[in-house]
Amino acid sequence: MSRRVRRRVERRGTAEVEGQEIERLSSDMKGVVDWKRLPDDTVIQLFSCLNYRDRASLSSTCRTWRFLGKSPCLWQELDLRPHKCDAAAAASLASRCENLQKLQFRGPESAGAIINLQARGLRQISVDGCRKITDASLSVLAARHEALECLQLGPDLCERISSDALKAIAICCLRLQKLRLTGIHEIDADAINALAKYCPNLMDIGFIDCRKVDETAMGNVTSVCFLSVAGTRNIKWGLILQHWKKLPHLTGLDVSRTDITPHAALTLVKTWKSLKVLCALNCRALEEDASFVYNNNHKGKFLFAVSTDNFKVAASLFADTTKNERNVFLDWRNMNVKDRKLDEVMKWLEWTLCYALLRISESNPPGLDNFWLHQGTSLLLSFMQSAEEEVQERAATALATFVVIDDENASIDPGRAEAVIRVGGIRLLLNLARSWREGPQSEAAKAIANLSVNANVAKAVAEEGGINVLVNMARSMNRLVAEEAAGGLWNVSVGEEHKGAIAESGGVKALVDLICKWSGTAGGEGVLERAAGALANLAADDKCSLEVALAGGIPALVTLARSCKVEGVQEQSARALANLAAHGDSNSNNAAVGEETGALEALVQLTRSSHDGVKQEAAGALWNLSFDDSNREAIAAAGGIESLMHALDIGVFKFANCACWCHALICVNSWWLVGPQTKLHLCLEIQNSEQSSSEPILYWIILLLNFFFIYSLMLFFLSLFFGSGRVLATMMKICIFCRLDQVATESISKSVSLDGARRMALKHVETFILSFSNPQAFSAASASLATAALTQVLNSVRIQDAGHLRCSGAEIGRFVSMLRNPYSILKACAAFALLQFTVPGGRHAKHHVRLLRNTGAPRVLRAAAAATGAPLEAKIFARIVLRNLEHQIESQAIS
Repeated sequence: MSRRVRRRVERRGTAEVEGQEIERLSSDMKGVVDWKRLPDDTVIQLFSCLNYRDRASLSSTCRTWRFLGKSPCLWQELDLRPHKCDAAAAASLASRCENLQKLQFRGPESAGAIINLQARGLRQISVDGCRKITDASLSVLAARHEALECLQLGPDLCERISSDALKAIAICCLRLQKLRLTGIHEIDADAINALAKYCPNLMDIGFIDCRKVDETAMGNVTSVCFLSVAGTRNIKWGLILQHWKKLPHLTGLDVSRTDITPHAALTLVKTWKSLKVLCALNCRALEEDASFVYNNNHKGKFLFAVSTDNFKVAASLFADTTKNERNVFLDWRNMNVKDRKLDEVMKWLEWTLCYALLRISESNPPGLDNFWLHQGTSLLLSFMQSAEEEVQERAATALATFVVIDDENASIDPGRAEAVIRVGGIRLLLNLARSWREGPQSEAAKAIANLSVNANVAKAVAEEGGINVLVNMARSMNRLVAEEAAGGLWNVSVGEEHKGAIAESGGVKALVDLICKWSGTAGGEGVLERAAGALANLAADDKCSLEVALAGGIPALVTLARSCKVEGVQEQSARALANLAAHGDSNSNNAAVGEETGALEALVQLTRSSHDGVKQEAAGALWNLSFDDSNREAIAAAGGIESLMHALDIGVFKFANCACWCHALICVNSWWLVGPQTKLHLCLEIQNSEQSSSEPILYWIILLLNFFFIYSLMLFFLSLFFGSGRVLATMMKICIFCRLDQVATESISKSVSLDGARRMALKHVETFILSFSNPQAFSAASASLATAALTQVLNSVRIQDAGHLRCSGAEIGRFVSMLRNPYSILKACAAFALLQFTVPGGRHAKHHVRLLRNTGAPRVLRAAAAATGAPLEAKIFARIVLRNLEHQIESQAIS
């Protein structure tokens, strides 16, 4: 049995007395509570803490809760912005919306459907996504909701709304008290005069970022107390000074981001008795006039600007100035302000400053670094604690925006990001992200995601428990919340130290579930790109890559690569598959990706994309997959070689990013599947190339000749030392047309002499090997097997880029066989190649050492090192390979 305390109301005559009674909830023999016996007020309180979707799910539990879920007190506010609101959806909500007071929605489709809610008593409407909303939609909205007291459209520009819609609003909504519109082309005299005539209670007006506002007619709206023309262009300040004096109640004026002159601002401050607050943030003319900004003789008027201490100015509005000025907005929210006018001023000021900071962060004008570091960040964090949900959202959005320097390259300002940490911003953002209100949730997650590009912020997020918060948000049914949370995990997962924590928090499963849920769903592209990007980062870690595979990540990512047409999603899904396939030495994901139905075909198809990033990531995935023996023939069978041909035909190799093609099919032993004419065509194309740099040709040679692996490494080495495209092309032809262990049976051109090609190949190999010969160092290594002497030679001949190559057992076996070849120079070449593959610390060194041990290479290497007729270089290289093998064995024994 469990106990609860229930409020009891006793009536004595006409008075009501509250008491308490202790009652026991019935339970069955197993101790399970009968939740249906909860009192109605407790259930309603529980409902009030849930978002709309969870509220609806809970209502379906039983008949009693379905009835309580429709309680009018639960449906006074409705936020439809994250949801698709068409006529059918609105009609299904109509039975609950009879007493709806406040509504938020997004876009023109919702605007047309709102009338189906039958919420004739609506008092407040806020609209986002206003660019396509028309006069007709807005006029119908106003006509159906005559009780409106507040109408806000923004922050998107209202590009299709004209003064005609404003006249309709004025005629229909006679109770209007607050009207804030953004981005209207022109607000003419007729519209403003209609507002003055029909809306006697209109106290708060915002004509923000409008191209033109009729200044003369504005002077007729005598009821206005708070007015914003922030960002509005083409204002004639002379007319304002002349006509706005007739506004007897004007208390707050916002001229931020306008070209107001110091003379006009000073005149406003001096001559208007009612004016108390002037907001003029980012007004260049004022900021450049130091005499105005630092003039404190404003006769009881309060100026908010970039160059003023805005916390101090706000604190000056109160009689008690002994408290910490930085907490002025927090203290105001906590105190019981008896002065109603002051309370209204602070509410307007909070909204106005927050909105101004959001717009300034979007344009990111130069010269404001000092302001953001010393004031702007603290102001935004203070506004995030506002009692108004809209202010919280706008502040979080501004935080997400003001740190960004370059959207394309995900570059943020480190100073601004770390300023957020210094003033406790991460904790505040996470608290807001925990809110049940989905609007602030998604904006807080967006801010966390952007800030987490900075490594210090990502660390702070993790330390404050932010990973668990983001993972929980990624499970949200709200697309916007899930999308921003996935973006946060994407950026946090860049840090190697955070990958394990994300996996332990269930992040891998949550991300895979997001892909499964939103694949093939219109509008879910943002979720898919971010979720795939986060999985790609996590898959770069060996342990996390196993988690991704166990959670079903491979089929989910392959489905994205096959079916999604959005380039960002394609790029990240290919990158994720590439990282999953990169751990061939430690797990079976490489083979698992290749075995997944349609995986190789999808990646080959993506290499034909017109988007460079998609091609590069798909090629990288094929590069990693080609390290598995079973994948190689499958890549060729899936058309991998043909894709390579296509890339050459369209001239992809001319670009620096053609390195991706090197990564694509390296080590795939299917070159002989290509017809002789195609081979000749490739040779001639590369030989005739007029590239100023041999780097692109180098990548092509590495790629194509890895179909013929024995000589591919030799060409790789040579290409690092010969800059001539013609030499490289010649070497390519040599390696294509000659093999020392097999007589070529195909004749491509009579002009090609296979015997001459063999001799030329050997000559180039000999030149290359001798280029590394340092007689003094080699003599010292020959005379002594000391580690120091061998290390000196190793450091002088090591080629860093060779560490990216990964051989199969068959390929390692070929190099071991070359150690027995009668051509001494080929012995040296084979030993030199094995040296590069086994350098301690190399990416695939352990893998190659294991293969060498399996093929009995140590015995062959010892024989090569001791052979009397072998060249000195071959002996030294063989000794170094043996030392590398011993080093790896010792390291494995210690670990």
